[in-house]
Amino acid sequence: MPKVFLSPSTQEWNKYVNGGTEEQYMNILADYMEPLLQATGIDYVRNDPSKNVLGAIDDSNAGNYDVHLALHSNAGGGNYAGRLQGVDVYYSPYSEFSEKLADIIADNFKAGTYPDASKVKTEATTGLAEVTRTKAVSVLSEIGYHDNPSDADWIKNNIPQIAETMVKSLAQYFGIPYINGGAPRFGTVTTDGSNLNMREFPAMTAAVVGSIPAGATVTITGDAGDWYVVNYNGNKGYSAKEFITMN
Repeated sequence: MPKVFLSPSTQEWNKYVNGGTEEQYMNILADYMEPLLQATGIDYVRNDPSKNVLGAIDDSNAGNYDVHLALHSNAGGGNYAGRLQGVDVYYSPYSEFSEKLADIIADNFKAGTYPDASKVKTEATTGLAEVTRTKAVSVLSEIGYHDNPSDADWIKNNIPQIAETMVKSLAQYFGIPYINGGAPRFGTVTTDGSNLNMREFPAMTAAVVGSIPAGATVTITGDAGDWYVVNYNGNKGYSAKEFITMN
C-alpha cells in the first residue's frame, strides 16, 4: 500500500487573524484526512507534534515512505501582512515526482476547492528543508493565508473539502481510486478453503502484500468497485469482494 508521512504544522505561534493557530487548524485538517486515507487504502504516519520541523524530517527519513506531505497555512508578513491570498504548493526542483504531485494538488484546488483559481500556484524551492531534505517525495502546501480575513475564514469553513482535495490528489498521484468511505465494517473470508490475497492496488496484476485465511474476519475501510480495502492483523491491502461476506 502507498505510505505517506503526514506532517501538519507545529507552529503554534502563528496566529490566525480570526482566532486560533496554524498548528491547530492544520492538525484539524489532518484529522479529517485520516479516515479518507484509510478508506482509499493509503497508509500513513503523522508527525510528532512535540518535535520541530527537523524532528519531523528525521522521523520521515527513518521510515520507508512514498510521500512526505507537509500541511501549512501562510502569512504575508511585513508590508504584505493581510494583503496576500491563495494556495502555494512547493516542490523540489530536483524531483520530477515532487513536481508532479505539486501540480496535481494545485490543479485540484483550482478545480473548485479554492474560490480563485488564478491565486493557486506551484513553486520550486531549495530553501524549505521539509521539501528538499526528505528521503521521500515531498511537497509542502501553504493552504491559504491565515493573516488575511477572507482566506482565514475560507480555511476554517472548508476543512472537509480541503481534506478531500488533498487525499484525492494523493490517490491520483498513486494511481488508485479515491474512496470516501464511512465507518469501518467487518466481513468474513469465504473462499473454498484457500487463502485470500491482499494486493497493493485493486487489480489482479498488482503485487500481493499479504494473505487472509478462509473464515477469518477482516476490517473493511473502503469500497473500490470489485474490491474492498481491508485490514487484517494490521496488514492492509485490496481484496476481491466476491470472496468476502459482510458480517
